[in-house]
Amino acid sequence: MTATNGSTRFYDDGRIQLDREALTLRRYHFPSGTSKIIPLRDILGYRVQALGPFVHRFRLWGSSDFRRWLPLDMYRPLRSTMVTLDVAGVRLHPACTPARPDEFVQVLDELLDAR
Repeated sequence: MTATNGSTRFYDDGRIQLDREALTLRRYHFPSGTSKIIPLRDILGYRVQALGPFVHRFRLWGSSDFRRWLPLDMYRPLRSTMVTLDVAGVRLHPACTPARPDEFVQVLDELLDAR
């Protein structure tokens, strides 16, 4: 769901929520399944990459390369795109596989430009 309410734009696909304050990755922490909330001010940038057979497509939770961490997503094998965030002060970069990647990146760009 994407909505525009005045100047407030957000993205929510059930696993990822993005609004003008923060990015929330649901079911992020292992084994508790709690969310990770990343304030927009802490996001320095991001990288978008296609998911291939060897690029985290079948990693449902966690990391294969110890450079990034992915929240639990049972639908990841069906996803096409991974977004890796550059966040201040973290060793493992948070990453996600949005259900609607073009829409997610568009909203993320708008929100990062507006801060």
